[in-house]
This record gives sequence, structure tokens and C-alpha cells, in this order.
Amino acid sequence: MLAAVVLAALGANAVPGTMQAVALDAPGGVEVMTLRTLPVPTVDAKDVLVEVHSAGVAVWDLQIRNTMQWVKLRFPYVLGSDGSGIVVAVGSGVTRFKAGDAVYGYCWDNPKGGFYAEYVSAPSDCFAKLPKGVPLDAAGALGASGLTALSGVDRALGLKRGDTVLIHGASGAVGTLAVQFAKLRGARVLATASGDEGVALVRRLGADVVIDGRKADILAEARKFAPKGADAVLALAGGDALEKCIDGLRPGGKVAYPNGVEPVPKPREGLAIIPFDALADDRVAQWQQFNQAVEAKRFEVPVAATFSLSDAAAAHKRVEAGRVLGKVVLRIR
Repeated sequence: MLAAVVLAALGANAVPGTMQAVALDAPGGVEVMTLRTLPVPTVDAKDVLVEVHSAGVAVWDLQIRNTMQWVKLRFPYVLGSDGSGIVVAVGSGVTRFKAGDAVYGYCWDNPKGGFYAEYVSAPSDCFAKLPKGVPLDAAGALGASGLTALSGVDRALGLKRGDTVLIHGASGAVGTLAVQFAKLRGARVLATASGDEGVALVRRLGADVVIDGRKADILAEARKFAPKGADAVLALAGGDALEKCIDGLRPGGKVAYPNGVEPVPKPREGLAIIPFDALADDRVAQWQQFNQAVEAKRFEVPVAATFSLSDAAAAHKRVEAGRVLGKVVLRIR
């Protein structure tokens, strides 16, 4: 309840009773998403209320919209698992944040609604303070993709200095961040990207070798890159091209993929196939580690396109069209 929170210095009147949000009442095509007026979500003792500045548009948003897969069925359903903004209220049990803090966050299937809205209320461990060097606009694209990328590099693969890794699907939302984290850990990176622009982007982000996954001989390039076989593959897309990446691994190598990648990598004798999720058990510690990694270098969050909240349908169409270099975001304010 709002009575149980510490409100912004401007007072309770600074938080309106209603907000604009994109919601759906049934699964379906982009036409089921409508801009409407909804109540500003309530704030419990461990929650923070954030005035949303920008929200990420993820590929899984399209699947949820189409089928309500992976989420609890309830309507109206407000999409959006990550975004950025300014804290306007904190619950009585929250000590990590105060009103006025710039934050970004990731909250999967939040029962109080997602980030396609002017306000979002969620448990405080879903958020972190904005890392130095990352603008509030770009931070809307950072939470889900960034945590997924770092979880793959650190928790799933344990990349270290001198390791060789093939990052398949490196020009997408997760891949562009994973390349930077892998280089931060000292790994040598061969990346597959989509199209000439994708290759140029991933090369700029620091990959040692970048190839167009649709045109190049992936296995030949992998063997040239790591003649004795690469140590690891980070699989951010499935299919035949991924299997060619895996052919380039050494015996005992690792393949990691975030849950949701389809088709999943085929089992291989002598290789570890490791599925993983974005979130660790201790989310506060994970956010601290994540911010340290982002602030350790000149980190770039590629934004492929920006749409207004009222143009959420157009944003979904852009993601559906494919070849998105980085991530699509909604600018709420």
C-alpha cells in the first residue's frame, strides 16, 4: 500500500493515481496491445515504485503476447521485463534505494505489471542503481540482456584470460553485451553476426574475429581461429549454424545457451551442454557484480531503434522482422 512507503520529496501528490500503459486482454497479434489508463501499482514493504523512462522490447515479449507462454495467465497483462527510470517511492523495508535514485531493472512476469507503462512497482532486488557511464535511455535495454550475457560468460562458461570462445548470434541484444564481457574476462572471441552492419558493430565492440554467420564457412573459420579447438561456445541462436560452431570445439569443451534458445544444441559425447537463466540466487550480489563489470570498461549498450509507448505495436513488428542490431526500446518519457 502507498501508505506504507516513503514517497518522493515532492510528496504523495507527485505520484498520480493512474498511468498510461500498454496492456492486453487476450493473446494474439500486435492488435491485442492497446494503450490504456490503468491504476498506478501499489507498493508493498519490500517494493520500489519507479517512474519508467525506457523499457526493453525483447523477443520473448512477442511470444508472451502471442501465446501467454512462460507467464501466469492474468489480464490486463502489461508486458515488459526490463527497463530504467527514477525511483519515486520505496517500501518501508527498503534500504538500498531512496526517492530520486536513477535505476534499471529486470523483473520476470511481475504480478504488478511490466515496464510497458509509466510506472512499475516490483521487489527492490529486481533493481540496481544506474551504472556509471550508461545513459538512462540505454539502460532500458540493459537489464535482461546484460544479466543473461554475464551469466553465460561467468556462471555457465567461467571464461578466463586466454580462453577461446565462439559467440553465436553476437549482433543481437544479448550477444553485443556478451562480446564485451568475454573480452573483459580476457577471452579471445570469434563471433558470428548478421549482415555487414552486424559484423561491423560486433567488430567495434571488441571481438577478435567476426564473420557473417549466414555466409561464411563457420567451421573453417573456427579451426583457423583455434586450430586445436575452441574452449567454449555461447549459443544465442540455434540451428545448423550453431552445430557448425560446436563442431569447432576441442574435446571437453563447453556449450552454454540461455533457456529459450530453440532448437537447443544437440548432445555431443565429450562436451558439456549447459542451459542457464539470467538470474542467480542472490540477486543483490549479482547486480553488484554486474555493475562492476559494466563500469570496468567503456561499455556500450547498442540500441537498434526507439519507439514511443503508443507505438509498441510497431516496436514488436521491428523485432519480428529480425536482424536487430542490439535491442529495441520504448521511450516512456
